[in-house]
Amino acid sequence: MAKIEVLTQPQLEKAHEKLREAIEKRKTILLIGNCHVDYRGRASSKLEFGERITIVKEDGALLVHRPKGYEPVNWMPGGNTKFHTEIEKTENGNEILVLKAIRSRPAESVTVYFERVELLVISELVDSGKFSLYASEHDMQKAILMEPSILEEGFKPISFEKRVEPGFVDVYGIDSRGRLVVVEIKRRTAGKEAALQLAKYLDSIRQIVNREIRGILVAPRLAKGMQRLLDTLGIEFKALNPKKCAEILSKPKVKGLEEFL
Repeated sequence: MAKIEVLTQPQLEKAHEKLREAIEKRKTILLIGNCHVDYRGRASSKLEFGERITIVKEDGALLVHRPKGYEPVNWMPGGNTKFHTEIEKTENGNEILVLKAIRSRPAESVTVYFERVELLVISELVDSGKFSLYASEHDMQKAILMEPSILEEGFKPISFEKRVEPGFVDVYGIDSRGRLVVVEIKRRTAGKEAALQLAKYLDSIRQIVNREIRGILVAPRLAKGMQRLLDTLGIEFKALNPKKCAEILSKPKVKGLEEFL
């Protein structure tokens, strides 16, 4: 269970003391307060006073967030970042809490000056959970369009979401032997309904084209007893893991993908 210490509207001296201890012990820190921010490094920037959220993670990553948007307005990566914190006096004699993050390679720094602190949260978080990235059916479709070989070698997509009488074909293409291929994609276990839907697409297309057509049902796995139905319908099955599709989509897009997407 996480150990959390919360200070509401602490005096700057108290906030400084707690902040310094938390940084030394590599705890996760959240500060909400009125601050301005200076960045010095490969470029430079200055952010005037405003109420913001500052986060320091246990690996040394620093993020300063404004009230809107998901991206930090200033940040430093974790790793070799070092911190310095102190209380300074302004020209008019007021105290200000300074939090400075410094990197040597590349040489850069982010300095946050707090005029006041509304909330200081210090925590020891426990997170050993494994992150798994899974794709939707639409993502699986995009992955096949991006790397057609994951369906089979020599497959060439022609179109996607092709309109046919019973509905829309997920991916429509040609195999290495010039045969038309109709692909139905399911993110989860493929059952009877998916097979029958694909069979309807095949029947509809056979009425308007005079060439050999293959139907391929793509899913992570087949429901129990489904192979017999696929054999009866003349439909093939291709096992495709949504995680593999997500990994493909994380790669830089290849030239020409836009014509499909």
